[in-house]
Amino acid sequence: VQETRRNTRLMVSTIDHLEVVAIASNGQQAIEMTREHQPDILLMDINMPLVDGLTAIRQILKFAPNTGCIIISAERNPNAFREAMSLGVREYLIKPFTVDELEAAVERVYKRMDESIQVNTQADQLRRKNEEYLKQLGNEYIKSKRTDDQAVAVFEQLVDTPNCEQRWIQTLAIIYVLRKRWDRLKLLIRKIEQDAKNITL
Repeated sequence: VQETRRNTRLMVSTIDHLEVVAIASNGQQAIEMTREHQPDILLMDINMPLVDGLTAIRQILKFAPNTGCIIISAERNPNAFREAMSLGVREYLIKPFTVDELEAAVERVYKRMDESIQVNTQADQLRRKNEEYLKQLGNEYIKSKRTDDQAVAVFEQLVDTPNCEQRWIQTLAIIYVLRKRWDRLKLLIRKIEQDAKNITL
């Protein structure tokens, strides 16, 4: 294991734009060091003392979900491979591997991470645009005192947005009362109570 760590570190040192920020001797250390150093990419052996590699990755991805993970293993274990991929591991290297194989794996991980960031950015932009449009509609519907199905649909979506404004909730509650939608009103009250609990926790 120590030999693998030394060889891997030597390989990494030959790859441009890569820097070793920490080396862990067991899975528990890997978790702690990832929390401390927040690396972009993690090279993890499946067979680690104290905490195995897959368990460590499972815990790491809970607090560092954007970390690119590369698993290293001495054996081709289809079950371990499937579990690793289901956890979000991006690459799987079989020992012994070459510098070229490691560099190619790192490049693929970076490429996927960049694509993921772009997709998330685009999704955020679309969500914000949609939210702004809904707010404009909501303001217009409040002015014109609309209570039809279209108004209900818009205010329901506004109530589900993050950091929902109080007036959207109040307006929707009034519409439910006017339309005698007591079932929907109960659900809205339950949501308000649940949100209030989450804030106070």
